[in-house]
This record gives sequence, C-alpha cells and structure tokens, in this order.
Amino acid sequence: MRLAVDLAHANRLKGGRPFGAVLAQGNEIIATGVNEIIASHDPSTHAEMQAIRAGTQKRANPSLAGLSIYASGHPCPMCLAALVMNGAEQVFFAFDNQDAAPYGLSSESSYQRLRLSLTPQPLPITRIDTGIHAAQLYGDEAWPAA
Repeated sequence: MRLAVDLAHANRLKGGRPFGAVLAQGNEIIATGVNEIIASHDPSTHAEMQAIRAGTQKRANPSLAGLSIYASGHPCPMCLAALVMNGAEQVFFAFDNQDAAPYGLSSESSYQRLRLSLTPQPLPITRIDTGIHAAQLYGDEAWPAA
C-alpha cells in the first residue's frame, strides 16, 4: 500500500496528479501505474487503469482473477468497473473521497451522477492506513522523511 502512495507522491512532484496504484498477486507485484491524465491528455489514464494495462500486457491475459489492486485513492467508477468486470479479487486504498474532496480530487460526484452506490460493495474494498495524511499527499503538509 505504501508503494502506491509513494508512486502518487512522486507523480505529483513531477507535475502529475497524486494517484498511484499497484497490481499484485499475493505478495508479488505484477505492475504499477500512476495517473497520466496531464501528460497524456487521455482521461482514461488513471493510476489503476495504467497498472491494469501494464499487468495484463505483462501476463498476456486480460483476466484480473486472483489479482488485487492497491490504490492511493478510492477508485473512481471507471476504475472500479474495470476491476469488477475483469474479475479482480479485491481493492485496497489509502485515501477516500472525503480525504480528497478539499483538494478537488474526489470522485464522489461521478458516483452520484451515475447513481451508483458502494453498498453493497461489488468486491471487497478495504481502506489501509499508511501513516501518511491526506494533506501530505494532496496538500502542502510536508512529506515524511524516509
């Protein structure tokens, strides 16, 4: 989980949006991704989607069965749909939409416009505390020393 958050932070420092994701099978990292919307001008290049693309190409298999995603932020509807439709096992995330909202980075309005609810959850979605505060990733609070 911490790798996803570290990827998000590094992406922000490079001028990208602060989102990172890790696709894993058990303890094995299959692929990583960062949000590339600003660099690519492609609205589908969310961190989760980039990790999915890299991982399925690496495995030469479009199925996500047996795989989990670790995302710095709660997946948006597009990313969650891709995970559900292709059989991902579970989702872990560090920051939710309430954490991201003060920084203009919440996907809650997309869920509302699509009239989607996360209850019941379409697959196991678990928040993991990384010891990093939302203001450290999304705002101006200092990043903790390694």
